[in-house]
Amino acid sequence: MNKNIVVTLLGCFLLVNSYAQNNEIDQLLKEIEQNNSKLKAFKLHVESRQFENKSENNLPDPQFSSYYLPYGSNNTVEYTEFQISQSIEFPSVYAARGKWNDLRKIQLDNDYAKVRQEVLLSAKNYGIELVLLQEKKILEVVRRDQSEKIYQQLLQLFNKEQIGILDLNKAKIAWVQKQFVVDQMESNIQMIVASLEKLNGNKPIVLKTTLLEDHILTDDLEKIWSVKLETDPWLKGLKVNEEASLQKVQLEKNKVWPNLTAGYNYQGISNDNYAGFFGGISIPLWNSNNKVKAAKADYQFQQTNTVDETTQLYLKFQQQFYRYQLLLKKYEEYRITLDALNSEALLYKAYNLGELSFINYYQELLFYRDAYDNMLQMKKELHLLKAELLKHQL
Repeated sequence: MNKNIVVTLLGCFLLVNSYAQNNEIDQLLKEIEQNNSKLKAFKLHVESRQFENKSENNLPDPQFSSYYLPYGSNNTVEYTEFQISQSIEFPSVYAARGKWNDLRKIQLDNDYAKVRQEVLLSAKNYGIELVLLQEKKILEVVRRDQSEKIYQQLLQLFNKEQIGILDLNKAKIAWVQKQFVVDQMESNIQMIVASLEKLNGNKPIVLKTTLLEDHILTDDLEKIWSVKLETDPWLKGLKVNEEASLQKVQLEKNKVWPNLTAGYNYQGISNDNYAGFFGGISIPLWNSNNKVKAAKADYQFQQTNTVDETTQLYLKFQQQFYRYQLLLKKYEEYRITLDALNSEALLYKAYNLGELSFINYYQELLFYRDAYDNMLQMKKELHLLKAELLKHQL
């Protein structure tokens, strides 16, 4: 059994799973979104903060006070008084704060979108690692079985005294090493499954696919970036913060207007009584000092921060995109070269024909296997880079 057989096996899996593989991973991400404890907790946090923000726009509680004064120098006169009053901020303040609260709600929703993206990106990366590990395990099982077959062949030759103990021991070590690699990969698979189950609220997951979709990006850098500007919560959040900060300026400007108070008052002296309405305003001399200036300064900061953060995120995205293109080119070169060489099959044939000793065969085999493993590592990095570049689609 050689690399051609492995490629054939993987091809069979591709025919069976080519349509279902994306749906399986997408379905897993939907399930994690529903069950993840961090997202559930953050939803409650968002809901709590939204109610708290709304409560800031409530009217102050009405006030009621009363007096009954039966004692004094003339105790034949009784004095009774009570009043009820309601204070409000200037009406335009409530409208301005309502708009500010609407923007703060968008900020909170965007904060949730950030956390959601982090959780789902982590889950997708685990899913990529899991699928590629399952794919690599198929290859390593073939290599292990091949190592066992060679060891059994050499054991027969050793029993016939046709080879020395050195070749036999090296063949056995090679077999044992491959057994360890397969066992280690199975352990790694179980650890990744455990990590995914933790993200899934400690509920079991099902991911049967053994192949990933084509990893080639078809869109250019600027097209992807323009979509990210509109959809990525980290970039959208910068503009929302800027808009909320500007609305805070409008709110503080409206709060410069005086607060209003209105009420009803009753006074009773013995058999006489007086009743009527009253009103008043506060004089905003001290409370609003420097608050408008502070809000304007924060708005200027948000404007500068939006430009700076957007530039930094674009540079990072650009670096990742160019690294992806470079790695893709190198990966394709590796893949085409290794597929054309068919080296493992040729080496195995030469070994069976006696043209190579086991030591020479194994040394050459390790060289080509290292190259093939490097190609698989590139494949993994390509999928992880693509997931990072397109995380705004999650």
